[in-house]
Amino acid sequence: MNFQASATLLWRLFPVVDPTTAQWSREARLTRWLTLVWLAIGLITLFSASYPVALEETGVGWRFLAVQLLWVFIGLTLFNWVVQQPLTRLIRLSGIAFCGLLGLLILTLMPALGITINGATRWLSIGPFLIQPSELLKPLLILQAARLFGRWSSLPWSTRGVWIALFAVAIGLILLQPNLSTAAICGLSLWLIALAAGLPYRLLITTAVTGLLAATFSLGANAYQRERITAFLNPWADPTGNGYQLIQSLLAIGSGRLFGSGFGFSEQKLFFLPIQYTDFIFAVYAEEFGFIGSLIFLLLLLVYASLATLIALRANHPLHRLIAVGAMVLLVGQSFLNIGVAVGALPTTGLPLPLFSYGGSSMISSLVTAALLTRVAREIKDDNVVRLPVEQATLIG
Repeated sequence: MNFQASATLLWRLFPVVDPTTAQWSREARLTRWLTLVWLAIGLITLFSASYPVALEETGVGWRFLAVQLLWVFIGLTLFNWVVQQPLTRLIRLSGIAFCGLLGLLILTLMPALGITINGATRWLSIGPFLIQPSELLKPLLILQAARLFGRWSSLPWSTRGVWIALFAVAIGLILLQPNLSTAAICGLSLWLIALAAGLPYRLLITTAVTGLLAATFSLGANAYQRERITAFLNPWADPTGNGYQLIQSLLAIGSGRLFGSGFGFSEQKLFFLPIQYTDFIFAVYAEEFGFIGSLIFLLLLLVYASLATLIALRANHPLHRLIAVGAMVLLVGQSFLNIGVAVGALPTTGLPLPLFSYGGSSMISSLVTAALLTRVAREIKDDNVVRLPVEQATLIG
């Protein structure tokens, strides 16, 4: 392999650089850069939030950041690959991958294989790393839901029934881990994609009621989920027990005041706030960057959601439109749910903050989802333009 070929290969593999972006639509370029800005803010926050724990546990303060950067490299490499693939091919390949991840979900429930952390069995071990199949399933769920609901009226009931059953099995397996929060965001994404596809309201209402009943059953079967509801309603009733986490999160956010304590100067991350580099990482961000910094991040999310909505409206194919809707729900919707938990507006859940929280599966899932949105934006460019020969155009004029 000569030098030029080697340089070209390295250029394509380096995940941040993509020489083809100059030919993309404006929406696709903007989505890509907003994703990278979001990711950069997340990595900076993760470094600060995880430093004390990493130093205590490993003796190296930047250990968690180094591991996260490995996952970011993999995620951005997949991002570059996804944005180069036609959506038709991605939809076709996602069916096989979806079934494969269903198999991995089943493996998490096997005592000899599933890894249990904090009472939940959601992980599988691959060497020194843990993967969470329920997180990796999310972008595939978007693609398959768009494929099903986008062609709903033209499909026989047998095909509809098979895929509805597969979706139900996936959510059921996630509930058995137990992981109510991930099951809820997956179910909500499916429901909103179906709503955007224009499915009959009777079917949507029936599905919503079924989902609520499943959530109620999960709450009844798992005491810790009920305790989270109780702690959310009145955390000060048990300040050293179930309410401790939320109280420490509120103290962190309140301590940030207007401009924050400064990068790296959070006090609550010093072993007061539990899991401060995963589910409650926003509390550390708010403490260090204050109200102004939190407002800037919320504005970033609103701009991202507005851009995703614009892409969905401009998409020419119904399936592409539904993929954009699903990507927006998983990225922006999940972010608002995570922030709602941190500020005490919602019961505590196990949902990570996309592109912020520590964890390889969440990072890869979020970057692939952002890549799907970017790919939809790429395919709206000139899709409906019919170019006429100059002579014919002149005659028509």
